[in-house]
Amino acid sequence: MRINLTKKDIINSMYIKLGFSKRILNTILDDILYTIVENLKKNKKVKISNFGTFELRKKKKREGRNPKTKEKKLISARNVVLFKASKDFKKFVNIKNE
Repeated sequence: MRINLTKKDIINSMYIKLGFSKRILNTILDDILYTIVENLKKNKKVKISNFGTFELRKKKKREGRNPKTKEKKLISARNVVLFKASKDFKKFVNIKNE
């Protein structure tokens, strides 16, 4: 079963740990996410220490196919966001809960 972590969950967790109002925490989280997106657009790379690196890559246009109908279609060029986890992040995720 897959459980998604929502923005509301993050804000509630921050509220419990920090005690600031949820409105202020919502603004802070929005500002952080906005800063990441804007810097990705400008610099194409955002590195957060002990967490990972977000990078913007361009994909060329290519021909694709609908698997059901086998109809060929042109997929337009677009930007995609890649995330590479840091060594510390990978180590933390792979720690066994004992």
